[in-house]
Amino acid sequence: MTLLILGLIVFLGVHSTRIFAEGWRTAQRKRLGAGAWKGIYSVASLAGLGLIIWGFGLARQQPVVLWVSPVAMRHVAALLTLIAFVLLAAAYVPRNAIKSRLHHPMVLSVKVWAFAHLLANGRLADVLLFGAFLAWAVASFIAAQKRDRAALTQYPAGTSGATAATVAVGAAAWAVFAFWLHGLLTGVRPFG
Repeated sequence: MTLLILGLIVFLGVHSTRIFAEGWRTAQRKRLGAGAWKGIYSVASLAGLGLIIWGFGLARQQPVVLWVSPVAMRHVAALLTLIAFVLLAAAYVPRNAIKSRLHHPMVLSVKVWAFAHLLANGRLADVLLFGAFLAWAVASFIAAQKRDRAALTQYPAGTSGATAATVAVGAAAWAVFAFWLHGLLTGVRPFG
């Protein structure tokens, strides 16, 4: 569990600078330059992600079961992850109504993804991993909303075509991940 916890601290810590240390982050970007800041940020993020993957893999070898979720929760999780993939797509497809209305769909995607996995998994490593991401996403969303209010940020109205494309891209990405990549990458096949 130590590597998993360390990875979460590094990865989520790096991704929390805008939440808890916006002034420090701005000063460092100015002092180092945008390119150097992004490089350090990327290296630290990759190191944290590597530790999360390694630590989670080790923790799965000796699982500590806290509860057993009902089978129905897997179906709920599947539906929620579909929503999470659509929200993720909304972060990248320009001028969609989802981003126009929700403003920070990527962070909301992480919230929904983490919550879905908490519903379907009751091992200690799962609770640490998905619980940490859920807590981070809640804090990140609140901080982003505050920044938007302070900056009077306006989001362009979405179009129906872009919104339909967002849903299609998200659903297609979900299907590829749920039916093929999830099992390949994690060894867990959500649909058998």
